[in-house]
Amino acid sequence: MKSRVFVIMLGVILLTSCSAIISNNTGKKTQSSSLMDFLYPNKESRTEHEPEIPVLRLPVKVGLAFVPSKNWQRDGIHGKDQVELLEKVKKSFLKYDYIDRIEIIPSTYLNGGEGFSTLEQVGRLYDVDVMALVSYDQVTQSLENNAALLYWTIVGMYIIPGNENSIQTFVDTAVFDIKSKKMLFRAPGVNKLEKRTTAVGIDDTLAEKSLEGFGLAVTDMTANLDAELARFKVRVKEEKIAKVEHREGYSGGGSINYYLLVLVFVVLTRKSTRTKNSWLLLLRR
Repeated sequence: MKSRVFVIMLGVILLTSCSAIISNNTGKKTQSSSLMDFLYPNKESRTEHEPEIPVLRLPVKVGLAFVPSKNWQRDGIHGKDQVELLEKVKKSFLKYDYIDRIEIIPSTYLNGGEGFSTLEQVGRLYDVDVMALVSYDQVTQSLENNAALLYWTIVGMYIIPGNENSIQTFVDTAVFDIKSKKMLFRAPGVNKLEKRTTAVGIDDTLAEKSLEGFGLAVTDMTANLDAELARFKVRVKEEKIAKVEHREGYSGGGSINYYLLVLVFVVLTRKSTRTKNSWLLLLRR
């Protein structure tokens, strides 16, 4: 009798821990990068920092990068996936005439750096005036439920999904003027995914849904970023959040420059000459 009870108890223990045996991703896992930890590596730097009113030379040159993972661990998003996600963010910037170009910068150039001093070095290296830093926080959770245990004992864990998996993702783009160390604006994005899997399917599911979660959160963020970029020129004019200077050859959005006027004049002159010659031919006839 005692031996039978022991076998039953041992079986229950093994069944309830089957996911943990098969996968290291059970329970709650977090991968993140902290903008505050990167920009202000110590408390003293946070109190000493006094941002100036930025002077933006239009059109601005923008650098775009992911903030390295917290505590300088391996990034939660692989380099190739980072580039693909940043390409989506880049499209939001390309719509506006006050932006000259956007450089996608690998997070390895920021890894191990010391806040704004690193941004200044990267700014000189890539010849950019403004940095858009993308930070993230993703929490994955995989838990067994009672129904899964029951079905696992009768049917088999390969057939009946038994783990409740959820992936919550938060991303945030903060845009800084490098010289003044002033944040110009920011845009967040969020997403939550849920999927039930078998114990043996945890790793593949979480890897797939993790990347999908980042993609959907970035899509949400780019919509907010687009709105902030559209409002930025208005805020500069009405709220005086920055001073503006124009680079040589840039006349501002919506205005017609000298070269365009010359082109229009040449086209109209040629058209007028052709019309005049046509009338002369008709009169001679």
